Amino acid sequence: MKLEYTISQDAAGQRLDKFLRHRLAEMPLSHLYKLVRTKKVRVNGARADIAQLLHPGDVVVVHGAREANPQVAPAEPRAKPASAVPQDFAILYEDPHILVCDKPAGLPIHPGSGITSDTLVDEVRAYLERQGLVIAEGEFKPSPAHRLDRETSGVVVVAKTRQAMVRLTEMFTAGEPKKTYLALAKGRFQRERGTVDLRLSEHQQTQASRKQRGVNMQEAVTHWTKLAGGGEATLLELSIETGRTHQIRRHLAAIGHPVVGDSKYGDFAFNRRARSAWGAKRMFLHSSRLALPHPVTGKRLVFNAPLPRDVAQVLPRAGVAWSPTPAHQGEG
Repeated sequence: MKLEYTISQDAAGQRLDKFLRHRLAEMPLSHLYKLVRTKKVRVNGARADIAQLLHPGDVVVVHGAREANPQVAPAEPRAKPASAVPQDFAILYEDPHILVCDKPAGLPIHPGSGITSDTLVDEVRAYLERQGLVIAEGEFKPSPAHRLDRETSGVVVVAKTRQAMVRLTEMFTAGEPKKTYLALAKGRFQRERGTVDLRLSEHQQTQASRKQRGVNMQEAVTHWTKLAGGGEATLLELSIETGRTHQIRRHLAAIGHPVVGDSKYGDFAFNRRARSAWGAKRMFLHSSRLALPHPVTGKRLVFNAPLPRDVAQVLPRAGVAWSPTPAHQGEG
């Protein structure tokens, strides 16, 4: 079997081995290196060097990939054409490098175990394809630059180019973007603001790592401000210094004020009452604001996503009187 790839502008600049590892992910490294060593990989018709840099327009041909590893197969076509994929997200901002989405609750960001419906990744790529974007073999595929829980709504930044993704990854890893959330928490808060500085166990630590090193506890800091309170619940604005998995949900649960509707860390009996009395049908957590430098130009950007109607209507039923500022309404 012969595989042939033409290097696009976006895929250029990579070493050959990195490019092939991405395209032939199922192939063991030893097999891949053997293909190069035995002259089965050619770049522009010439023998390839595993460490050579690829340039736009280069043609990479791999001979015998299937024979070297029977698991390697041509990529399967997408189940649905772009025209059949819906667009459930709203667009807050778009330029050649980034697309900023207002993700609805219930839409997963990435495909994963147990997820059979469309994801934000599917919807964004289909949207861009309908706008005329063509992704060549080996080219970077637009992808979200950070996580947001499936049941959390709000701002998500998608990188449209490799250049943007590299810089966004650096920024989010360093904690440069300023993230702001709105959450309805169980109970009444006596103070107007506070901080939860509580280390959290690593969410995806392997069993082998736990056995060898013990539970890995990671620093986690969440700041909260009281916006409005009712008899049984309080609306909070929260910002996080660290981006641990489920950080806000775990921190609020740890101080006895779980997020209303949280099915994993919440008060389940309270959630049932809130659903019945207030119509709180999902977790009340919303990524309302994100501020960060543009990954390419460096210009300071601020994105605001309005509180969705399904959770906004819960507030008066819960006795929480709150009028959103222009920023909370998606302006600014």
